[in-house]
Formats: sequence, C-alpha cells, structure tokens
Amino acid sequence: MSTGLHLNSHADDNAVAPHRRSLLAAAAAALLPLPALAQAPATGARIPRNVVATVAMVGDAVREVSAGRIAATTLVGEGVDPHLFRPTRADIARLLGADAVFGVGHRLEGRMGDVLERVRAAGKPVVLMAETLPREQLLANEDYPDAADPHVWMDPTLWGNAAGSLLPPLATIAPELREGMADGLTQFRARCARLDAYARDAVATVPEGARVLVTAHDAFSYFGRRYGLEIESIQGLSTEAEANLAGIEALVAKLVARRVPAVFAETSVPDRAVRALMEGAAARGHRVALGGNLFSDAMGRPGTYLGTYEGMMDHNITTIMRALGGRVPPRGLYGRLAA
Repeated sequence: MSTGLHLNSHADDNAVAPHRRSLLAAAAAALLPLPALAQAPATGARIPRNVVATVAMVGDAVREVSAGRIAATTLVGEGVDPHLFRPTRADIARLLGADAVFGVGHRLEGRMGDVLERVRAAGKPVVLMAETLPREQLLANEDYPDAADPHVWMDPTLWGNAAGSLLPPLATIAPELREGMADGLTQFRARCARLDAYARDAVATVPEGARVLVTAHDAFSYFGRRYGLEIESIQGLSTEAEANLAGIEALVAKLVARRVPAVFAETSVPDRAVRALMEGAAARGHRVALGGNLFSDAMGRPGTYLGTYEGMMDHNITTIMRALGGRVPPRGLYGRLAA
C-alpha cells in the first residue's frame, strides 16, 4: 500500500537526524488507514515469558488476564480429549522448562500428574485453577472420591472466580504487568458475567419439560446446575469409562418418555454412542435430532472466535438452547457465530 510519502532508501538513511526520523515516522503513521491503526494492540507488545497451559480454556484465561501480553503454550489442542492425553517427551520438556504452568486440576490432567509434581518440586509456580476454588462450590467426582468434578469452566461465574488464581504467579514472572493484569481480570470477569446473563435469559425461553441436556460424557454438570437443566450423559466424568449397553438403553427409554427433542455430540469425544441413542429412540417411534457438536473439554481452532473461552461458551449456550426449543439470536450473543 502506498502512503504517498517517499522515504530515501539509500545507505545514508541511518544518518538522518533523530528529530527528522521522528517527524517522518509520525507522518507515515498519520497516513495509515484507520483499520490498520485499529489493529495495533492497545496493550503493547507481548511479554516473552515461557508459560505453559495444559488446556486451551486455561491458556485463554492467561491471555485475558494478562490483557493479551502473555501467550501460553497449550499442550492439549483442538478436538483432543485431556482425559486421555498422554504428554510426549517434548511436552514434558516444555513443562519442566516453563517459568510457570497453569492447569485445571481435580484429575482432568490425570496423565500429567507426575510431571506437574516434578515442576512444582523444582520451585516453579504450578496453579490448578479448579483446585483454588472452595470445595463446597464444586460438584463431586464419582470416579475419584479424592477429587471434584473438574469441568468448572462450564459455569462462567465459577471460571471467572477461578481466574483470580492466575494473578499472583503472573505478577511474579512479569511484575511490569501487575497493574494491567488487575484490569484484565476485571474485564474477563465482566465477559463471564455477560455469558451468564445470556444463558439465563435463553434457558427461560426453553419449555420446562424440554430442559434435559443429553451429551456424550458428563462434562456439563456445572452448566446444568447453574441454568436448571437436567443432565444425562453416556459416559462419566472421565471419557476413560466405557459406555455400557444397559446405560444406553436406560437413556433411550428416558428420551422416549420425556419426548426430549435433541441430543448432543462433543468435539473431543467420538459420537458413536450418541448416534446409538438416536437410533434406539427412532426404533421406539421417537425422532431425536442431533442438536449439534458442543465444546466440552477442548475449544475451537486457535485464532478463531470459537478458539476463545467466550466463543466456546457462546456456541454452547446458543446451540443447546436453540435445539431444546428456546429462542436465541441466530448468530449468538455477539453475532459472531456461523448462521
């Protein structure tokens, strides 16, 4: 793009007087189109810190709280199930070499537990966000009595509260960002509050008899508790548990008896068992629709709206409420979802 300003490109440019270089830079900036100026990050350049997050939801919270200044390396990527994720040697090296490690805890990262303990033993900050919340606010984990249900991000209010645990370690490794991080946390919690209000308004439009959320595995209990939905799942809290025929048959009977309109697959879990539910209900004369794919233990593609916590939850809320008969905007809370 031509700015209309022609700068001398000869070798003696480096000898241009400092005040002249400043004037030239200012003139060039003044001629940039407004959209280009708007793309410049208001919070400044990223701070090079070696921060590792176990899952994308945590990495997004680190980015938000640091006002976009710290980007965490995320181990478990798009569409990958953290319950089954086994870190490679390279992943272990990243964890052990990190300035700080952030995760969820309560056995979500069960196969990383030993490595996280090694990082902690080396004196590095290791923060497991769900484990910083009061236990009385958490749901039980039937698979592991020593842990709680780890899927706390499904309740935006809980997730906003848990994000406060990021401030002390981030302020330790990047003290120059301390004041900005307090603002980042406030803004992140405000976005969580908007998601919460959106979900509350949307669920109020769903017929009471249809407020049943059937998913591939039990990742939505906090969502159900917060918004008054009955939760049914084929697998337990961990996808390591196998779906059994008796459980599927019992769920089919409930779908038919309650005339549940839709069931939901998950982006990080195979949909075979969900489709078996649909086929079983159809065999009994009740058509159940596939309400859509929900983000449960992983977010969307990095760099997209669905690759943010806000986009993930906007998608889930909009998809669930629409499929259950509620009234929601065609493209979600901010008009950013695909129609």
